[in-house]
Amino acid sequence: MSPSALPHVGPDAIRAAVGYEDVLEPVAQALADYSRGMGDSPVVVFAPAGRDGDVHVKSAWLPGRPVFTVKVATWFLERSRRGGTPASGIIAVFDAETGDLRMLLEDEHHISDIRTAAAGALAARTLARPDSAVLAVLGTGVQAYLQVLAAAHELPLREVRVWGRNADRVLRLTAAVMARHPELHMQAAADPRRACEGADVLVTATASTEPLVESAWLTPGMHVTAVGADDPSKAELSPDCLLKADRIVVDSRELAGIHGDLARAGMDTAEHAELGEVLARTAPGRSDNAEITVCKLIGLGVQDLAAAEVTLRYLDDGAPSRKRPPASAKDVGSAG
Repeated sequence: MSPSALPHVGPDAIRAAVGYEDVLEPVAQALADYSRGMGDSPVVVFAPAGRDGDVHVKSAWLPGRPVFTVKVATWFLERSRRGGTPASGIIAVFDAETGDLRMLLEDEHHISDIRTAAAGALAARTLARPDSAVLAVLGTGVQAYLQVLAAAHELPLREVRVWGRNADRVLRLTAAVMARHPELHMQAAADPRRACEGADVLVTATASTEPLVESAWLTPGMHVTAVGADDPSKAELSPDCLLKADRIVVDSRELAGIHGDLARAGMDTAEHAELGEVLARTAPGRSDNAEITVCKLIGLGVQDLAAAEVTLRYLDDGAPSRKRPPASAKDVGSAG
């Protein structure tokens, strides 16, 4: 097959077709299937690519699905310097019976973005207090943005506090959220501590290599969704935060023991429930309003598979009618 004949869809068509809301329930099912031991989602291949870049490779197969996927996701700061988003990559979709390539989804990380946001929404649904009204978010990139929208989809939020190192990006994220949720009171926080004070939900979505959140900032009833630390070099929560939590849930015990906050803290992940188990009700979520809960998300290939299936269906059959395009990195001008 010549390169010109490769079945291929570009990022603009993908962003227009599918958003995080479209993949919520498929991602929930995929996480539950993963935690039941169905299919295969091998350990992530992580390859540092110099000081300002990295490459992640994830694959997934689930029984009964018509396709399987292999994703190569890249993050290079040089793309930002040239006016683009730092995240890029492709998802290759193969026929599950023949192994034939069905489609190359050149999504500029959009499918990864929305499936991660979906997991955050599911964490909020099962682990945050149902009356949660104040959300703090650390980070100003696309994942911080989508996690705010995802939490607002599940919870009766009234106020959102945003902290980031770049004031212009804080303003950009604030404007993007208000464009979709004008009812929310948006506030820029001077530092992470002030963002966290009195918050019901905390989302960390940064590329920090050192912990940003101290245990003293976690108060009874708070829920934390930590999504930024997705490789062995990164951490957002101090070890004391994890020790203070009453309940820790991970998307994968195996991956959480290798990448991110729990791995950096040297914690044994065997005792922690997986989000798929909570969704399948084989493990408890929040048990009372005073619990401090933490959900650590690394990201699984089965999520990519679920989101790619929805994307293919919408590209083939047409996406649902919408009042506005799905939320994406374009709204905040950066995926970093």
